[in-house]
Amino acid sequence: MPEPAQRHAATHGFYHLEHSRISECACAGLACFAARADRPDRWQIAATQTPALYCLGKCYDAPSDGAHDGRPHVGQHASRSVLLGNVLRGGVRDLTAYRSGRSGGGGDALAMARQMAPQALVNLVQASRLRGRGGAAFPTGIKWQAVANAEARIKYVVVNADEGDAGAFSDRFLLEDDPFRLIEGAAIAAHAVGAQRGYLYIRKEYPQAAQVVSQALEQARSAGWLLPTFQLELVVGQGAYICGEETSLLNALEGRRPEVRPRPPQISARGLFGAPTLVHNVETLCAIPWIVTHGAAAYAALGFSQSRGTKLLSLNSLFRRPGLYEVDFGIRLADVVDQLGQGLRRGRLRGLMVGGPLAGIVPPALLDTRLGYEEMQAIDCAVGHGGMIAFSDDTSIANIVVQVLRFGSRESCGKCTPCHLGTPILAAMAQAAANGMPIDGSRFRRLIEALAETSLCGHGRGLAEFVQSVRRHYPSELQSWFD
Repeated sequence: MPEPAQRHAATHGFYHLEHSRISECACAGLACFAARADRPDRWQIAATQTPALYCLGKCYDAPSDGAHDGRPHVGQHASRSVLLGNVLRGGVRDLTAYRSGRSGGGGDALAMARQMAPQALVNLVQASRLRGRGGAAFPTGIKWQAVANAEARIKYVVVNADEGDAGAFSDRFLLEDDPFRLIEGAAIAAHAVGAQRGYLYIRKEYPQAAQVVSQALEQARSAGWLLPTFQLELVVGQGAYICGEETSLLNALEGRRPEVRPRPPQISARGLFGAPTLVHNVETLCAIPWIVTHGAAAYAALGFSQSRGTKLLSLNSLFRRPGLYEVDFGIRLADVVDQLGQGLRRGRLRGLMVGGPLAGIVPPALLDTRLGYEEMQAIDCAVGHGGMIAFSDDTSIANIVVQVLRFGSRESCGKCTPCHLGTPILAAMAQAAANGMPIDGSRFRRLIEALAETSLCGHGRGLAEFVQSVRRHYPSELQSWFD
């Protein structure tokens, strides 16, 4: 297998955290920004440290840092538990316990899958109507079919565990508490598409998750659970939000600068090391064993509309009951706020950021919206990773936009000019406007339009769509920025 550890000289200096110890860092992510008044000293450290770190996956106890950690509340509120069983048990990190049935019969799905023809597995996932949980919501079965159809001597499965969207910590706890379910899901996917090798790429900001998964992989190898049909290796990132974009992630694994690749070719035909590649995030793959053991119809019966199955939601520390929840698609956002989160600890809700920093802000007037991919898109927002960041009235919409644009400019990969050069200008203009200074509204608008229309990937487009969405939902807050 090609070795990903040998990186090209062009990558030096690109990764933010290459020389940083996570235990010595504080978090400057949006969930920590929303809660900055709770621990102002810690927030000040986060806001001024170099390099900036944007999410530690501790949004339930914000502002957070690498030296402190606690366990969030975990709640099961779906019709059937697909994902959180072992997390609710406190975690299963021993392969014998996972396979024994004490954790719910782990390993049965992989054994069943290996008795099935690969195309039958692909058909099963297509019938389940599972969509990718990483943000794009692309139908999982279609991705599997594309890679399965590709003719190649070597194919890869890549697990994208670079959960960088501030406000989301669901993947972190699946990694830490249920690593064998993820490994099992990846092995099933590999059998379905004909992949022999794979990588599991975990962000550096999750050191405990990397340790747990590393030990789980050692146990799986020692027990012969995966070999010889599938080899899965762990790679730990060095701090780059853009590695959550699948082509940037593949470049990182190849030791190249993690810039976005233009498409075509699609990675299903020419991905990692030029071979057909299937990339999924953690939550998507963790649903696969349940689908295999319970059937496609049982999974498709959960959820509503075009959004089937269950979804993990991460509620930030401004809720009275922050934590990790599994819900059916179709739940009203108002029920997430009032019933799951039990309202805000302080202040009034100014807006709810759902799905990460590029996904818009839901105003209180639209909380009757039901959680679903098309339903959220209809209000210019998104499901994304399922992070739920509540902002109280001590934070202005203008300052949220400043934080998002500053984050976006720092995390641009630099591949395309609108994002590389445009986002720092937009961030500076937004900061000036938030401080009450006049800006060139026409120039601000043109830069946003250029980002939306010409960015190479969803990072630049997402930043533009975020600003445009906020402008529509909070017109008085940003009126002077576009005049």
